[in-house]
Amino acid sequence: MELYKTIIQGRLEFGTERTYTTALTQFQNRAENHHKHELVLKEEDIFDDEQLAIIVPRFVGQSSEKWFKNTVSLLGYCAQFAVAGSLKAWMTNNGKVLHYFPIEPDSEKIVVQTFKKGKALVKTKGKQEEAIEALNKSIEKYDQHAQAYERRGKVNFILKKYHDAERDYNKSLGFDNMNPHAYFGRAKVYVVTERYEEAKADFEKALKTSVALQPLYWKSRRLKGNLHFKLGELKEAAFDLKLFSNRAFHKDDSNYVWLREVSFTYAQVLIQQKEYKLALAAIDKAMTFDKGYAKIKNGEILRFRGIANSSIKKSEAKKDLKAAIEAGDKLSVDLLKALK
Repeated sequence: MELYKTIIQGRLEFGTERTYTTALTQFQNRAENHHKHELVLKEEDIFDDEQLAIIVPRFVGQSSEKWFKNTVSLLGYCAQFAVAGSLKAWMTNNGKVLHYFPIEPDSEKIVVQTFKKGKALVKTKGKQEEAIEALNKSIEKYDQHAQAYERRGKVNFILKKYHDAERDYNKSLGFDNMNPHAYFGRAKVYVVTERYEEAKADFEKALKTSVALQPLYWKSRRLKGNLHFKLGELKEAAFDLKLFSNRAFHKDDSNYVWLREVSFTYAQVLIQQKEYKLALAAIDKAMTFDKGYAKIKNGEILRFRGIANSSIKKSEAKKDLKAAIEAGDKLSVDLLKALK
């Protein structure tokens, strides 16, 4: 029997003791009769009688494909009774994702449907107030809905209502302190309001409560690295930015469009650390990526390539700076004069 790395984490909340008991009974029956207890997770490890929830802080282990699929199928069945929460399950082999299953409530319950509506509208331009209205209804039906508070926090952040956003993220984390999206969102609030130490702490918590298979993990890594760089914390910035720039993101991954910018920022960190050869490699790497969201002009990249080369080979530095000037970078003019 071939075994694969398996990761499962998250929670499903049932709201009432009656619904929780129904889910528990169904889990027990199907575990015995349908799956012969060939499961990755056992009842006693995941059902929490006090919180009326299935809770998996993080399971990492080895599993056969059959046991993994049995477990995902059974958790998905239980999700129909839940009012809130989400579980995510991955099976990987040598770093390659073989299976990924997101599990969320998908019933006709009002709390579920209003949350789904609000969640879908969060990023829709001009629909933010409608999103808040839907999320409010979901919270009214289940006032411990951590995800609804987190999504409402995101809407408030988009609307630049930072006090309201922070309040919502705090509420979300009060009900679920393993929600990386809430830590990430609150960290962004802290950055905007210039509470940088708190922001760094929350980015770190977002990293610890997510996994490297999630785009959010790498968003947190990027923004944390940028913040360290802004604060002049070069060692910490280099660590985060190097990890990001070395990651082989698929073009469909939302992080791919930031590779050019991160590699270039990493090069600037290396120049300040006087690691000029490594900086050159990072700059050359940055130039191979699509422009993406980066607002970096070619002339600016060539200027920093010239700066790095000025401590290695001045003839190459002159070529870089001349090319930067031809690309319209005015700051390279004085740098070239200084080399001559």
